[in-house]
Amino acid sequence: MAFWEHGYEATSIADLTRVMGIGAPSLYAAFGDKKALFSAAVEEYGHTYGAFLGRAFAEEPTARRGAGRALREAAAEYTAPGRPHGCLVITAATNATAASADVVADLRERREAHVRAVERAIEADKAAGELPADTDARALARFTAATVQGMSQQARDGATREELEAVAELALRAWP
Repeated sequence: MAFWEHGYEATSIADLTRVMGIGAPSLYAAFGDKKALFSAAVEEYGHTYGAFLGRAFAEEPTARRGAGRALREAAAEYTAPGRPHGCLVITAATNATAASADVVADLRERREAHVRAVERAIEADKAAGELPADTDARALARFTAATVQGMSQQARDGATREELEAVAELALRAWP
């Protein structure tokens, strides 16, 4: 959770060893380096706390219902007590230096993969007649992602679950 709370660059090896209760040699023996540990942390996050978005679109029968579920769950996940607020993948490398360009690129690609998945769900709904044929799937997917990303930052800034649920409901009104 150190990376989630402080970001990739602001989290030192000393922070990591303290949180993990191990020495630096053990950390290096287990993970190789800080980037490898961060990569493992991002993978774990994606299978646990961050899995709600993909699950919502995969399990709901329409893209609109997937978006509704994803946005409502983002409000709950991003403000859950007992852990950092917001999303690790959205916030962990927002102010990174050139030395972390590969970390920044990996997180950007993960976010873009979500946009593409939402776009595919919207295109499928257009083909099935669930959404108007003139729906701009790319723009609607990007709008939905921008809303999720904004909700993450709002949660980090102290927005409550209820406030973010109101944002989710407003965002859903933009869907055709």
